[in-house]
Amino acid sequence: MQSIPVDTTRLGVLRCAIAPEVKIANSETQEVKKDRDGNPVYTVAVTVRQDRRRISVIEIAVSGEPTGIEEGQIVRVTGLTAFVWSMDGRHGVSFRADAITPVPAAAVQRKGGDT
Repeated sequence: MQSIPVDTTRLGVLRCAIAPEVKIANSETQEVKKDRDGNPVYTVAVTVRQDRRRISVIEIAVSGEPTGIEEGQIVRVTGLTAFVWSMDGRHGVSFRADAITPVPAAAVQRKGGDT
C-alpha cells in the first residue's frame, strides 16, 4: 500500500464533524483496533473546505485518543498521509495522521475566523 503525504496547509479550514471514536477491528467481538505499539486507534471525521467550495468529509485514523476535540471545533492535523487501497474488488483512499489537536479559539480569532 503506497502512502502519500498530504499538505494540510492546502486543505483550508479543517473542522471536526464527528468526535473521536475508537476504531473496531472485529464487529462480532467488538475488539478494538490497535497500532503496532499496542495503542488503540481512533477515527475522527473532519470536514475539509477549500476556497469557499463545497465541503468534503474525510475520516482520519490516529493512534491514541485525541483529547479536547469536540464536534464543530476547528482542528489541526499533523502528519496526514493518504493510502490508496484495493480489496475484494473494492477500492478507496484512507487517511492516517500523527496527531489531531484542537485549535485554540484565540488562534482562530487572530486569523479572522474560519472561511
